Amino acid sequence: MNDVAADDLRYDFGEAEPRWQRAWADRACFAVDDVPADGRPKYYVLEMFPYPSGKIHMGHVRNYTLGDVVARYKRARGHVVLHPMGWDAFGLPAENAARERNIHPAQWTWDNISAMRAELQRMGLSLDWSREFATCDAAYYGHQQKLFLDFLTAGLVDRKESWVNWDPVDGTVLANEQVIDGRGWRSGAPVEKKRLAQWFLRITDYAPELLAALDGMDRWPERVRLMQSHWIGRSEGARLKFALTAPEGGQGAAIDSVEVYTTRPDTLYGMSFLALAPEHPLAAAVAARDPKAAAFVADCRSLGTSEAAIETAEKQGYDTGLRVVHPFDPSRTSPVWIVNFVLIEYGTGAIFGCPAHDQRDLDFARKYALPVLPVVLPPREDPAAFVVDDTAYVGPGTIYNSNFLDGLDVEAAKRAAIARLNGLGIGQGETNWRLRDWGVSRQRYWGCPIPVIHCNACGVVPVPDADLPVRLPDDVTFDRPGNPLDHHPTWKHVACPACGKPARRETDTFDTFVDSAWYFARFCSPHDAAPVGRAAVDHWMPVDQYIGGIEHAILHLLYARFFTRAMRKTGHVAVDEPFAGLFTQGMVTHASYRGADSRWLYPDEVDLLPDGGARHRETGEPVTVGRVEAMSKSKRNTVDPGAIIARYGADTARWFILSDNPPDRDMEWTEAGVAGAFRFVQRLYRLAESACHPGGDFPAEPAPAALALRRATHRAIAAVTEALEGFAFNVAVARLHEMANAVADAGKAPADAPGRAWARHEAVTILARLLAPMMPHLAEEMHARAAPGAGLVAELPWPEADPELVKAVTVTVAVQVMGKLRGTIELPPGTPAEAAIAAAEAEPNVARALEGRTVRKRIHVPDRIVNFVVAP
Repeated sequence: MNDVAADDLRYDFGEAEPRWQRAWADRACFAVDDVPADGRPKYYVLEMFPYPSGKIHMGHVRNYTLGDVVARYKRARGHVVLHPMGWDAFGLPAENAARERNIHPAQWTWDNISAMRAELQRMGLSLDWSREFATCDAAYYGHQQKLFLDFLTAGLVDRKESWVNWDPVDGTVLANEQVIDGRGWRSGAPVEKKRLAQWFLRITDYAPELLAALDGMDRWPERVRLMQSHWIGRSEGARLKFALTAPEGGQGAAIDSVEVYTTRPDTLYGMSFLALAPEHPLAAAVAARDPKAAAFVADCRSLGTSEAAIETAEKQGYDTGLRVVHPFDPSRTSPVWIVNFVLIEYGTGAIFGCPAHDQRDLDFARKYALPVLPVVLPPREDPAAFVVDDTAYVGPGTIYNSNFLDGLDVEAAKRAAIARLNGLGIGQGETNWRLRDWGVSRQRYWGCPIPVIHCNACGVVPVPDADLPVRLPDDVTFDRPGNPLDHHPTWKHVACPACGKPARRETDTFDTFVDSAWYFARFCSPHDAAPVGRAAVDHWMPVDQYIGGIEHAILHLLYARFFTRAMRKTGHVAVDEPFAGLFTQGMVTHASYRGADSRWLYPDEVDLLPDGGARHRETGEPVTVGRVEAMSKSKRNTVDPGAIIARYGADTARWFILSDNPPDRDMEWTEAGVAGAFRFVQRLYRLAESACHPGGDFPAEPAPAALALRRATHRAIAAVTEALEGFAFNVAVARLHEMANAVADAGKAPADAPGRAWARHEAVTILARLLAPMMPHLAEEMHARAAPGAGLVAELPWPEADPELVKAVTVTVAVQVMGKLRGTIELPPGTPAEAAIAAAEAEPNVARALEGRTVRKRIHVPDRIVNFVVAP
């Protein structure tokens, strides 16, 4: 980093920023009541709350700066603003820290919260800290347990077996991202697929509603709505049965057919195989008698359970020797394969393969030499010549090679095929959903305990409300594999609430997505004895503006939308949607650097050279400058916000974050950029020092420079207001730069020019108020110097532009000759055509261009263009 020159440090941000933060806290500027009674409109702005990893990063700075701009602007516009902060505090990293550093997860988490709270408070965010909570606090998760029990009573909870990734060494379930190359990320042991009893929330009950509501969510990014739509995945198709040529499985438990769901019944005549998921009952029956099939199934179980892992794995299969009968042609049969690319959780766990019109099926068919029969003829293709090579045809066309379906288009063929299946009694049309019920069980300690008790006599018994919260025990150890709650000597042993006999607690804890699926509702009344105070949540919900990363576009947002509907069903809220408006900010990026030993280097280990090269700051060795990419710990291309704030101040960091790009796009963090922002901060401070109020009123006959400054000031009000309303924060920054230039230019006018001092004072005080959402500390400092005793900017209303001063005095009109620009002229708005053309002809460059030429036509576009068409 380059040292900041001492003579630039006129504005002492290190002293000013904490002072103004204390002033806001002393006056409780940002605190609001659970149910405000003053009648002002409400505005609830919320950023996705952070995981307490220990230090804030630049992604946090950008996210919370964006939200703070909205909160401060809306407060100034007359809204009562709810802007809370909390901590998404449960999760596996704390448990990993316990194992690796011999520290309790609670201590690790609370220490990190303390550190991150201090860092966030240095940013000067307009947060109501009285509403702060952490999801690992029993005061929060006890209410979550109550909600779960209410959902259980309402029929929104199931307990059923499902396939999970099981690490046999650590004795725990792994998330899909913890399975790396088929092995547990920690133990390195081959992962197994295992069926375990799990708790599920019935999100699929709301699939149609969750999908339909997306159409009305016009303040959400189209990209996010599309991603959610695809994840919910409504499809129209057919469910049908394929009869086996011979039953499988022996007497009493024989399987004689396989059920399949397909969205392409029009391609049934192109079928060349039937594929089973490794967990399918028929696959299990074959494996029970065929050791090779059993070995193949075991290999498949090391892939993990995620759709992404299975989709990217090499397609493999095992021919069972079984065959199924074609539903429309009993003389045709197809082989039955067990494959590694069909998921048991989707559809029926079985598909029919039509290689000519599905790329995955085609890849598999080519590998195992299975037939490829096209049945959809592309437009203008010859049926006798059309073949499918290495790319399946998935476009529109006419059905052929398909008996009674021949000649139909794809959609008509689907309808005809479904009608025939229905008539034969072996199938019917069906709407299907890609969305699965939400499995919320996790075999971990550091999470919210699931509040049920298992009794051999009574079955599953809910924990009575009077016994909530079910607290995590503190005296756990992490010296054994598996879930510490299972190993605890006493915690899980309890009397059954129903019969009093010995029973055991549920030792699974909730998925942490549950914690974040309703926190926004708790913020409305964080100290209420119920999960939510109904009057408060009815007042504040939905969140008016939610801000966070695109990486949460599907799961977190979808779960929150479902949870809100579940809370509506159980009487906790009245709204359907939790977030009226959503904004997804871009990433913060930085160049990456590698040393001579190929080790990644932090930016503060590197000196950049004038020729674009770089060298190691300590060794002087050459450094390879890599791509500009998202900041990440693995590439070490991160910048410590704490160091930036200590060196330049919070307002400088906030200003640069806002100034570079539109907030929904990625922005590159550069040392030169933040240094430039710091210089601008110092320049603004100097403008305020020389803007004392002269007293009196603005003169009736001001100097032109004074009137021009007033016009620039009020146009800036209008422009910045428009930009902030449209989330165009970088545009607001640009307009404020222009306004600062206008103030500086006005200072060049004679000191005694009528109205000059008055206009400069007005401009500086308004500039401070316009800056306040973005640089709140500097805004307070500027305003206090220019208008002492006028109160905190944080409590002042947003300035209103004078319509008369916003009006354009002149407009710039382009003058063209034969469409080529020859000059510009300044005219009053609405100048008549005759006068505009006369002024254009008098413009010196235009007059020279027209000299000696015959003007055939004069074209006038009011307030924009005058064009002369001349003879050749």
